[in-house]
This record gives sequence, C-alpha cells and structure tokens, in this order.
Amino acid sequence: MHGTTVLLIEVGALLFALGMLGRLGRRIGLSPIPLYLLAGLAFGHGGLLPLSASEEFIEVGAEIGVILLLVMLGLEYSATELVGNLRSAAPAGIVDALLNALPGAAFALLLGWGWKATLVLAGITWVSSSGVVAKVLGDLGRLGNRETPVILSVLVIEDLAMAFYLPLITAVLAGVGFVGGMQALAVAVVTVIAVLVLAIRYGGAISKAVSVQDAEALLLSVLGLTLFVAGVAAELNVSAAVGAFLVGIALSGQVAHHAVEMLSPLRDLFAAVFFVFFGLTTNPADMPPVLLPAFGLAVLTMATKVLTGYVAARQAGIALPGRLRAGLALMPRGEFSVVIAGLAVVSGVQPQLAPLATAYVLITVVSGPLLARIPDYAWAKSWLRRRAATRRTTERVPATD
Repeated sequence: MHGTTVLLIEVGALLFALGMLGRLGRRIGLSPIPLYLLAGLAFGHGGLLPLSASEEFIEVGAEIGVILLLVMLGLEYSATELVGNLRSAAPAGIVDALLNALPGAAFALLLGWGWKATLVLAGITWVSSSGVVAKVLGDLGRLGNRETPVILSVLVIEDLAMAFYLPLITAVLAGVGFVGGMQALAVAVVTVIAVLVLAIRYGGAISKAVSVQDAEALLLSVLGLTLFVAGVAAELNVSAAVGAFLVGIALSGQVAHHAVEMLSPLRDLFAAVFFVFFGLTTNPADMPPVLLPAFGLAVLTMATKVLTGYVAARQAGIALPGRLRAGLALMPRGEFSVVIAGLAVVSGVQPQLAPLATAYVLITVVSGPLLARIPDYAWAKSWLRRRAATRRTTERVPATD
C-alpha cells in the first residue's frame, strides 16, 4: 500500500477515534485530555496498535497544537493587562519557583544523580503545562473567571523563565562552559525583550495591518504570523510557545475577536493531536520501574502547585473558591517538562530520567484535569460556603480576654 494512502488511513481513523473519545468524555462529565493521552499510549511504541506512517505528521501537528493553544490565550488579554498582571504576579512567580523547583532538585540529589541532573529535574517539576492548562480552562468554561488572569500570569512568568532556562541548560548539558552558556542566555534575553517591545508598542499597528473584512485573509494572516514568530523564537532557542503567546497579545480589538472565532476549530483539532503525540512517545514498558517514585514526586509537587495558585490568587484579592480553582488548574506538567527531559537524555546525563519524567508528567496531566473539577461539585461548593460563613462569623465576634 502506498505510503500516502497509509498516512490518510491512520490519520483519519485516529481523528475519528478522538472525536468519539471527546464525545464520550463530555457525556460523562470528564475532560477529554486523559482519554487523548491514553489513546496515544495505545497507538504508540509498545502499545496495542502502533502508528508508523503518520508519526512525523502527528509530531508536527502536536507542535502546532501547543502554538495555537498559547496564541489563543494571548488573544484573551491586551499588552497593558499582561504588564499589569506580570507586575502583580512577580512575588507569586518567585514562590512558584521555590516551591516547585526545589522538590525536583532535592529528589535528584537524594538519588545521587549529580548536579546536572539536579538542574534538569528542578526544571521538570517547576513548570506547569501551558497547553494542558489552557485546554482545561476552556473545557471547564473558566476563561472569563476572575482567577484566570492570575493563572495566566503564573504561566507567562514560567514560560518567560523557560526562555532563559532552556538555552542555559542546553549549554550546561553540552559542556560548552560558562562563556557559551552566557552567550546563549544573552541571545534569549535580547529576543524576548525585542518581541515584548514589538507586542506592546506596535501592537495597534500590527492589528491594523490585518483585515477583519476578509475572513480568509484574516485566518491566513494570523496563523501565518503566529507560526512564523514561534518558529523564529524556537530557532533563537527561545520558547515557541512564548512567541505565539506574544503574537496573541499584540493583536487587539476586532482583529483579536474575529481571530478567536476563526482559530478555535483549528486549536481544538491540533490540541487533541498534541495530547495524543505525548502518549505516542511513551513506551508503556518503561513505566513500571519508576512509577512509585514518580507518583510520590507528583503528589508532592501537585500539592505545591495548589499552594502556588492559592497564594497568587489571594494576593490578587480572589475569594476562596477562586484560589482553589487557580491552584488546582496549575497542577499538570507537560510540554516543557518533556523537552527538558529530552535534552538530558540526548546528553546522556541519567538514563532513568526519561522514564521518570514521562511517568511523572503522565500522572500530573491525567489527574490534573480531573482534580481541577473539584470546586464545581456540589459537595465542594457546600463545603466552601460553610467555610465562608464560619469565617464571616469569626470576624464579627469580638475578641475576649
């Protein structure tokens, strides 16, 4: 059978299966993300029915999926809101780094993996998955919630930090020395600042250059600009996701509104492919030996992420339900963690790092969307109301000697 024919059959069958899984998930009140991941495991290396002809296509589609998820997030906010949120969330960003990077570093040291593996595992446990979090917020209808800008601020700080961390860790793992690492970091800093300046100062001009009267031209212009900027950012060792997010920030007004409508179906398609690809790259046979330590690390760092979101939302004046929603939404790790682990594996730092990171990410990315629904359940709402009533009563009662 011709290679193209096999490709069409595999991709068509996969997309149809994803559609049925998504329908099943929504019917039983479950986010489709865990189902997409399990489908990837079933069709990946070591799975029940490995896909061969379409693997490269799915890999490219997965990269586009992350880019579209981030540009759609950026379209929800203006450059002014971004700067304001970053300033207000800076303390939470520091807390986030301390609470979530240190457990990974300590875990690597306990295993005796050395300082390079320690830096790698710290990055893996630090950063939430922007793609998964964006999908969860959309699935649960929370994009307009008060706590969403807080969540977004934490994600943006992490993604910007990755724009500096990834070139630095790449240089460290490659053994280029201090000078080479500083050069890579300098390129990343200059690139991020340049894109931010363009987005904030010239966003209006960019929006005017894109027509909202011609739907076809709008779709091609926004999609093309997003992929171009993301590709340039990745070529400069800066996160493609950061570049895509900043493109979304640069577009405003009617252009942003129409772009959201035009790109939403594409985002849903390629986001599903992204989650499937993550499962495809995982061999289930490598998981059992590292499952227990990965589970312990996941439980610890998911709890620290909840604390991170809680603190950030409290600083923004969000009520208790919003604080819990913010913390629970930040738990999944994903694309950045996989990229960091991949860099370490290529450099030969620690053979066990790859299966540990894969098991860790899968645990957080499967359980995270499920646990994020907790504040929406009736029993949780009732408990939160009782807590709020008890707190108000306590505050009204005067202190006695």
